[in-house]
Amino acid sequence: QVQLIESGGGSVQAGGSLRLSCTGFGRFVTDYVMGWFRQAPGMEREFVAGVSRVGTSTDYTESVKGRFTVARDNAKNTVVLQMNSLKPEDTAVYYCAADRVTSLDYVSRTDYDYWGHGIRVTVSS
Repeated sequence: QVQLIESGGGSVQAGGSLRLSCTGFGRFVTDYVMGWFRQAPGMEREFVAGVSRVGTSTDYTESVKGRFTVARDNAKNTVVLQMNSLKPEDTAVYYCAADRVTSLDYVSRTDYDYWGHGIRVTVSS
């Protein structure tokens, strides 16, 4: 199984940018569909973005389209989430997750198998 460690969170003002990284240990992250989720206080955890095993397909929740970009850095066994034009409503704990699928070009929104511990992102107005 893979262990996932997130980094890059923090606090930023509205309109700013942050870059989250998720590094895999124990397995290559290319063995998995990789996703980012978030959970705001008092809310359920929601899917934010995902990337297929070969990196050719991505998926985003509607509220982040055009602002967030998910991509793989295979040399570092890492998946990154570049977040631009951040809004206060993006404030949440962000989780990296991995889904075991055989398809190389599929992006999951549910039923992920492995999770990181989460990292906090705070956007102030």
